[in-house]
Amino acid sequence: WATNDLNLSELQRLQFAEFAWAIEEYHRGLKQCCGAERAQVRSSRAQRNHVGLAIRAFLRLELHWFATGISWYEAKLAIVRDAIRSYLAAPRFVLNPTA
Repeated sequence: WATNDLNLSELQRLQFAEFAWAIEEYHRGLKQCCGAERAQVRSSRAQRNHVGLAIRAFLRLELHWFATGISWYEAKLAIVRDAIRSYLAAPRFVLNPTA
């Protein structure tokens, strides 16, 4: 981590490095767990809505993590597993085999 502030103490430098790492983790979680970069829309309003809802979903995952200790990835996987289990129990659509 580099800076042009020559008066920065080692403790301050470490604090700023921790802040930078927390921001990196936030962006990673927002992209990987909430799909913030996958908006297939063109209008600026739709893009803002998508990013806003992705941030809201991330905050929900973060609160869930604080409350239960279950990570973002585990929580997301549990949602997907439940959806697959529900579908397999009572499929609405039947796909024709192609092979």
